[in-house]
Amino acid sequence: MTESAPSVSQALNAHVATVQPSATLAVSARAKALKREGRDVVALSAGEPDFGTPAPIVEAAHQALRDGFTHYTPNTGTVELREAVARKLREDNGIEVSAGQVICSNGAKQSVAQAVLAVCGPGDEVVIPAPYWVSYPEMARMAGATPVAVETSAASGYRMTPEALADALSERTRVVLLNSPSNPTGAVYSPDEIRALADVLRPHPRALVVSDEIYEKVRFDAEHLSIGSLPGMAERTMTVNGFSKAYAMTGWRLGYAAGPAWWVDAMAIIQSQFTSGPSSITQKAGVAALAMDEAPLEEMVRAFRERRDAFLARLEAIPGVVCPKPEGAFYLFPDVSAYVGRRTSGGSEIAGSADLALYLLDEHDVALVPGVAFGDDRGLRISYASALEDLMRAADRIEAGLAALV
Repeated sequence: MTESAPSVSQALNAHVATVQPSATLAVSARAKALKREGRDVVALSAGEPDFGTPAPIVEAAHQALRDGFTHYTPNTGTVELREAVARKLREDNGIEVSAGQVICSNGAKQSVAQAVLAVCGPGDEVVIPAPYWVSYPEMARMAGATPVAVETSAASGYRMTPEALADALSERTRVVLLNSPSNPTGAVYSPDEIRALADVLRPHPRALVVSDEIYEKVRFDAEHLSIGSLPGMAERTMTVNGFSKAYAMTGWRLGYAAGPAWWVDAMAIIQSQFTSGPSSITQKAGVAALAMDEAPLEEMVRAFRERRDAFLARLEAIPGVVCPKPEGAFYLFPDVSAYVGRRTSGGSEIAGSADLALYLLDEHDVALVPGVAFGDDRGLRISYASALEDLMRAADRIEAGLAALV
């Protein structure tokens, strides 16, 4: 008798084994599957603008193709694009960097991941205000570091206080990850709040900052201040931004990071072994984006403001729902903890945000992302990057779904 071959080992890298899959992608996939079955699902789970990429950007990509600009570029991006990014950061953000201190990557997500991976390892801690974007703690874990969540609340506008940051810092802190405007809450730290956080950080020479500013241009009356522009912070801050949100370029995959040369150089080594530089065509599009008139961006932000106001008014009218008014991005993060512990008409208990999101999807055809994925089980993330008509249908379904719980 022939002996059977031994089973193939399915052991994973210990760091990867701790990483959780993206909850936003999982909800989006489930909503799409229900739509394929013929269900009229209103999906408010994806974090991308529903606008088309502005024409000057598209034309620049077409011209790059016509010119045969279709080959490898330098690993960190073309000099043309890096110079344009450096100029943008100097003029818009007051951050003095050269093109040599800029690295362009395949999206801001890659930029954040490489920034963390370059400086963090086992024994290090990454301080992250919660609610946080789902990928932040997983990036820390992939580097072998430990994520340290700093809890905020609807009452505080979902912003980390200087006192809370001070309590979270330790001799093991290597990175503090800031995101303003925020995904998932839309919270924007005021300039005074950013200055106060910087004051806490300066006495800690080992604590670096990764400042994710991808939603910088999607703001409603709030002022934006880059922490890397403050005295004593440039040498410890990696500023991350990109084109996906402001320019409706999610599928183009182009982001960038800028900061101390030693840190950027380390990120460039990682990128050279993982992906090399971003698409040559997309980089030409990025140059055009930074040079174009911003009227289309302003129109998009006006539409987001209208949608925010309309949807927020509906949420505020639902008993037990508490939702701070977001000052940026295109998300609402209502506290729905008043509905935890209630039951559906079929007798199933709502034990947390995951149960509530699943109930609203399966029984009321509206797709939201559970707050537990963002480190706060009290909330749900709602993207209002959809047509106003769809948002109002979703609000009807959320209101009816919550009212049906007993």
